[in-house]
Amino acid sequence: MSTPIKETTKVPAQRSAGRAPVRPDGRPREGVVLNAFSHGFLALWALLIVLPLVWLVLSSFKTDAQIGGSAFGWPQHWSLDVFSRAWKTGIGDYLLNTVIVLVFSVPLTMLFGSMAAYVLARYRFPGNRFLYYFFVAGAMFPVFLALVPLFFMVKRLDMLNTYQGLILVYVAYSLPFTVFFMHAFFRTLPTAVFEAAILDGASHTRTFFQVMLPMAKPGLISVGIFNTLGQWNQFILPTVLMQPQSGDDPERYVLTQGLIQLQQQMGYATDLPVLFAGVTIAMIPMLVVYLSFQRQVQAGLTSATLK
Repeated sequence: MSTPIKETTKVPAQRSAGRAPVRPDGRPREGVVLNAFSHGFLALWALLIVLPLVWLVLSSFKTDAQIGGSAFGWPQHWSLDVFSRAWKTGIGDYLLNTVIVLVFSVPLTMLFGSMAAYVLARYRFPGNRFLYYFFVAGAMFPVFLALVPLFFMVKRLDMLNTYQGLILVYVAYSLPFTVFFMHAFFRTLPTAVFEAAILDGASHTRTFFQVMLPMAKPGLISVGIFNTLGQWNQFILPTVLMQPQSGDDPERYVLTQGLIQLQQQMGYATDLPVLFAGVTIAMIPMLVVYLSFQRQVQAGLTSATLK
């Protein structure tokens, strides 16, 4: 009489086939290795960003002799006098000019960009796709290729070295990315809310400003931060458009221009701590803005994919 074959030795082998080795705590070894690699890479990336910023701030408290002797040494005397000197050399005026431009350019960019993105995302009409790809193509067009015609266009409008000229150019420069970003966000919003607002008698304008726009707040904050950072750090456009046109024309340099002008005006009498202090003053507002809204930025970037 034959005995049945026991399959106790085969079943576990079949069930474990194709699986990664498992640690005693139940986690796959490959996942642990990948997690360690990703955390190590992020730590290295953080050091590459944080260390230059720390070195920049510490160099503001040094003297020229200390910077020339040991660029990575610790400051011997801690004093805020260098920031006062940097402010008096013109950094305060450059900061004011930058703030004046961004106070108008960023809200206008958000208003026009969100309106265009909303229409392209929620309404179907002939030429919809053409207009959308027209905006997208603008984001891929290098700005330096249009500097010469842009200069003469602004000159014909008599807006060279004026706040309004730079504001209009900043708005046009930032619209493609804003439309592209907000278009994807508006398409994720529920259509039922839009239809309910129309059935209740709300006009298209009221539906946009009172219903759809508040729902897109995470996306607005995210793209607003990106536009603020991009326009704050812009150099080539103000260099071309914000130059005095005559001896009586005042200087309206923004921060990026002002730092270059400060370095050129020093000549051989270089005051490196003042330059470092000026860069620190220009950097602090953007760090504060980003750190204050980093959670909203992350929520805006991920909400479109989670809905």
